[in-house]
Amino acid sequence: MTGPEETRARRRASRAAGPAGDAAEVATTAIPTPSRAAVRAVRPTGPPPRRQPNARQAAVVAAAAALVVSVVLGSLVAVLLVQHRHAAAAESRDQRFVDTAVQTVLNMYTYTPDTINEQVDRFVAGTSGPLRDTMAGNTDNLKALLRETKHSSEAVINAAALENTDDVAGNASVLIAMRATATDADGVNKPSQPYALRIIVHEDDAGNMTAYDLKWPDGSR
Repeated sequence: MTGPEETRARRRASRAAGPAGDAAEVATTAIPTPSRAAVRAVRPTGPPPRRQPNARQAAVVAAAAALVVSVVLGSLVAVLLVQHRHAAAAESRDQRFVDTAVQTVLNMYTYTPDTINEQVDRFVAGTSGPLRDTMAGNTDNLKALLRETKHSSEAVINAAALENTDDVAGNASVLIAMRATATDADGVNKPSQPYALRIIVHEDDAGNMTAYDLKWPDGSR
């Protein structure tokens, strides 16, 4: 074996036509053979290159997905806002029931000889239903009785809480704990008296709230 660039010649004899005995020149022909280095091994081809996705189609899909996400998030936010508003409205309504009951009690138990007429009228104006029916016919008698005693009274609310609501009737029951301090004609304060009241507050179709009934915690009037 020789180097990679050399070729080995295989000689083949040939003679010219004519008698064999003639002295003729014998011609030789060199046939080259390829070297081993010239033969290269054929490597197997790999998988075909992956097809690149269409950029425009990918952009459309991404935009559609973003739109769907935005719509879903927007819907969730809207639902949460509506729920928050409803909760805030319900809380505000409950507080109005309590405030109405508190004001009713203050109007009942806070007065002076000089303000009896105004206080009684204010109290009756804030009532409705059976409580108004009871008080409206006795307004003058109540004023005369309080004026005759020449007493003053001041009420202090210790606690007030919503007990329950009746959305069908538009009523709410409010429990109130309070103390009333009376002052006689000589200006002497009498010992404070504790009271526990259950005020039934009614809300009409216009949203106005009034004291509908008054009960003691055991249910008696």
